[in-house]
Amino acid sequence: MRPVLSLIVFLPLIAAVALAALPRLGDTAARWMWVAVAAVDLALTAVVWTRYDTPPPGELAFAERAAWIPGVNSSYHIGVDGFSLPLVAMTAVIFLACAVYALRERHRPRAQAALFLFLQSVSLGLFVAADLILFFVFFDLSIVGMYFVIAGWGHGNRAHSALKFFLYTFLGSLALLVGFIGLYVAATPHTFDIPELTATPPLQGRPVAGALVLAAILLGLAVKTPTVPFHTWLPPAHTDAPAVGSAVLAGVLLKMGTYGFVRIAMPMLPQAWRAWAWVVIVVGVVSVIYGALVALAQSNVKRMIAYTSVNHMGYIILAVGVAGLVAADTTQARSVAVAGAVTQMVSHGLITGALFLLAGVLQDRAGTYDMCDFGGLAAPAPTFAALFAVGAFASLGLPAFSGFIAEFQIFTGSIAAAPVTAVAVLGILITAALFLRALQRVFTGDTTGSSVGFTDVRARELWSAGPLLLLSLLIGVLPRPLLEVIEPTAHAVVSLLGR
Repeated sequence: MRPVLSLIVFLPLIAAVALAALPRLGDTAARWMWVAVAAVDLALTAVVWTRYDTPPPGELAFAERAAWIPGVNSSYHIGVDGFSLPLVAMTAVIFLACAVYALRERHRPRAQAALFLFLQSVSLGLFVAADLILFFVFFDLSIVGMYFVIAGWGHGNRAHSALKFFLYTFLGSLALLVGFIGLYVAATPHTFDIPELTATPPLQGRPVAGALVLAAILLGLAVKTPTVPFHTWLPPAHTDAPAVGSAVLAGVLLKMGTYGFVRIAMPMLPQAWRAWAWVVIVVGVVSVIYGALVALAQSNVKRMIAYTSVNHMGYIILAVGVAGLVAADTTQARSVAVAGAVTQMVSHGLITGALFLLAGVLQDRAGTYDMCDFGGLAAPAPTFAALFAVGAFASLGLPAFSGFIAEFQIFTGSIAAAPVTAVAVLGILITAALFLRALQRVFTGDTTGSSVGFTDVRARELWSAGPLLLLSLLIGVLPRPLLEVIEPTAHAVVSLLGR
């Protein structure tokens, strides 16, 4: 079982190379090859999940290590713990859903399948990386892959949106690299190994240097997440990306930023994180409320969903900021908040991924996302209306869905540690209003405009978005299997912040 993580990471890449090297392979065969590889990868991930035992603090399960760049003490080091394993599973599920959704893709399906398999490999690689340089390589390659997805299969002003996405996120990655080099230089001995840097934080007792390194890392991760005010690349990228591109961008790539907070920034720079905790909290609260208010003002369904991502990522930033408010009587509360943040990463990936796939149905049938072009859509497309309503209610945090479990944990822990953070609850109220408004405008009333003759969901659309929502429901009703994986690691990271 030891090399299983490498197989999970590189199997999609091998398939992508095979697709690129076999130009005579038919389009239909390429589509089904994508589905088959994604399904095998998910099955392998399920095997890892069933055999996973929480590793001791500071260690990783299923670890693999090999020399890579010995001159700077950087190695091919991978493994999983309670933070990374849920995101690996979520990534495998979302890419399989996208593969099913794209079964009828007619525009260069073989190239699309190869590109998404490449993206799957780099996404999985980032979540299992235990070396900062390895993390950075996968981080940057994800930017390149998504640029070509938007530019090659998007619509509208796709060239501009792809360029804006690339420039913003690549600039952020450069700041991240500067922060990583700062950690390497400060470490004794010099290393890029994540467990080693976590076990012995290199900038303890050097507040100025620690603050500068943390600022660089925070900038890189904040752009990727994104938080206010670094979010302006997100709405156009989502609006002009294809449905499967938006699902992967929101469901997987945004989590690379939030994952970086809990994997790198918090445990490696605990002293600086404590000093910056209130700054992070304020950014989180502003992102929650601003993202919800701007989403409420949208008349474009896809832009509305994009801005709700800013809102939902804000909850995660709030929770990880609260983790830095070290006090003896708040340790449990802060652990609950961090566990809620990781649960929110998984929940948002499933729910928002499904919503973007469903928004793609609007573009496919009517060529528009504008709410004003629809009305009474529930009559000709009742299954589509039901799926979108379920996704909307799941996204606003309705009980029995994963969003409720995540947000309940975040607010329970945050308010217990810092009561003033209760102001962020307004984000839930605004999110409820914006989704109810969208449901009313698009699905109720007389059937008018583009709703006339609208074809209900097809099998590939049902079997891509449907399972994502079903998983959200399953986590909402039976959260224990997920929380049992996340909570020990959350407690370990919070204990690191307390030292």
